[in-house]
Amino acid sequence: MTVARSLLLGLGLWSLLCAPSVAMQVRETPRAVVELFTSQGCASCPPADKLLTELAAHEDIVALAFHVDYWDYIGWPDTFGTEANSDRQRDYAAGRGSSRIYTPQIVVNGTTDVVGSRAGEVHSALEAARLELPVHLSLENDMLAISIPGQAGLEKAMIWLVTYIDQAKVAIERGENAGKSMLYSQIVTGVHPMGTWEPGAGAMIRMPIGEMLAGDTNGLAVLVQQDHEGMPGRILGAGLFHP
Repeated sequence: MTVARSLLLGLGLWSLLCAPSVAMQVRETPRAVVELFTSQGCASCPPADKLLTELAAHEDIVALAFHVDYWDYIGWPDTFGTEANSDRQRDYAAGRGSSRIYTPQIVVNGTTDVVGSRAGEVHSALEAARLELPVHLSLENDMLAISIPGQAGLEKAMIWLVTYIDQAKVAIERGENAGKSMLYSQIVTGVHPMGTWEPGAGAMIRMPIGEMLAGDTNGLAVLVQQDHEGMPGRILGAGLFHP
């Protein structure tokens, strides 16, 4: 049986009103999701930030930068850092039975972690990366339609909407990177639950585009991610949208 869900969640993010037309590019069924945990106050992070910018240009990669806030005390509060991003990194560590977190860290497909500034190790992890579940994306009269088919042999997973700013320049005045003008890419501004994907049923979600791109946010990603004992686990599929 196919279950089609039209989720217009009352999270203050969307409403039933029609949104203005937005011309979007769609990136479907990538082979890897790259999550970079970074900080503007981390002297080791600029090479990883540059690498993420390069990876974001690959059509088969969804690249996302989660700026953390736990280095803010050393002299420069990250202008994009949030406690939620730091908590996501801690949850990944807890899922591995560890309490150690650091920057820059890259997590590939929710399971493989490497030092984000070690480009060779990152590329090696990407060579082995594959996503099992297709995520079909389309625009229908200013509505974003997300169609995720069922697939036997997989466990149920959560569907997450990740909002981001595609690029921003920041002049850093204090801290370990004082005096640098940095270009940041794929800057996560929020992670929102959209429902559950069931392997025997799949999922269909529709939502207005315009309200999701409010403020500085100008990009969206969809992650289908399993829980690992209540912590973020393996990513089964992903998609990405940007103007």
